[in-house]
Amino acid sequence: MVFVPRALPGEVAVVRLREERRDFARAELDVLVRAAADRVEPPCPYYAAGCGGCSWQHADYGLQLRLKERIVADQLRRIGHFADADDLVRPAIGMLEPWHYRNQARFTVGRRFGELCFTYRSSHRLLRIDDCRIVHPTINSIVEIAQGRLADLGRRIHQVSIRVGANTGQLMVAPALPEVPEVESGQPFLEEELLGCRFRLQPPSFFQVNTRREPRPLPAAIGQARLPVPADGVSMAELLALLVLDRLQPDSADVVVDAYSGVGTFALLLAPLVREVVGVEEARTAVRDAVHNGRDVPNARFIQGKTEQVLPTLEQRPDGVVLDPARVGCHPEVLRALLRQRPLRIVYVSCDPSTLARDLRVLVDGGYVLRDVQPLDMFPQTYHIETVATLTRER
Repeated sequence: MVFVPRALPGEVAVVRLREERRDFARAELDVLVRAAADRVEPPCPYYAAGCGGCSWQHADYGLQLRLKERIVADQLRRIGHFADADDLVRPAIGMLEPWHYRNQARFTVGRRFGELCFTYRSSHRLLRIDDCRIVHPTINSIVEIAQGRLADLGRRIHQVSIRVGANTGQLMVAPALPEVPEVESGQPFLEEELLGCRFRLQPPSFFQVNTRREPRPLPAAIGQARLPVPADGVSMAELLALLVLDRLQPDSADVVVDAYSGVGTFALLLAPLVREVVGVEEARTAVRDAVHNGRDVPNARFIQGKTEQVLPTLEQRPDGVVLDPARVGCHPEVLRALLRQRPLRIVYVSCDPSTLARDLRVLVDGGYVLRDVQPLDMFPQTYHIETVATLTRER
């Protein structure tokens, strides 16, 4: 198997081999002999220059969604050994307008000229960015003001992070930029809103990057909106939360665990629908944010610690569990604890189909039934894939 970035299935091309290993090779596209029907001209000039921020701008958006479905099914089949992978994977939920969706960007500061940069693909070389097609317009407006004015800062620090509350209008620029007084910076936190719930997050805390709302109907994959939908539409982050709630099918008598709970996103949205929700999170800053966010929610509590250490010690067996681990997937002790506790439903949110397939195999071998896997395109123009897998067991 040969991996060729920026080539598409079915194309004929001359490629230059860059790396060869026992079971795969990597190559660079040299000459495109015959293009695929779904190849499009990338609208971003940095893409052709080799920017590492995007990877699929050369593919029509409909093709991007189909490719992500195929990748998920392929990983389920090859790594998870699910023979019915094609039947398990649902059509991907995409955006109406797959541009200017990222509410956060991290720029590397050039030491010599103080420029805000990304890096070239597969390189540490810097590429000055004046206008990025996938970030929120507010981020581009700040870049326009600050560009080329951070030489002194670049000698002291390496990166600048800019976050925007797409639904609150709040801004967080870290670190403070005294060199650019017209830009508010150094904020201690930012608030964002999902499905009527406000979430505070401090600079180190993780939060979904795709929160810009679009006026759209709910996808058919979300059978029931268990929380009120905002009048101005829904974001992909809100669709993700609605999908998790729909798949978990929470009951007012349930105890639910939100593992890898971050700032409490799923836990606090679940709280009005269940008897008790317990969030487990390793990052101290995120737990402080979660406790603050849930200060008026009496049936939600948060435990700081590694999920593999906390989950096995919980005294009460959960009725449902939400898993949202990092790209490495679940620690084996987490899976073993779930197989001992045997919650009725597990909803697994994943950003890596390969580790998802690995973990699903363990859970299914342990007695669970994999109902479906739903891809959502949280990251258009890139190869990153978010999925929600639903597992159940008999009472």
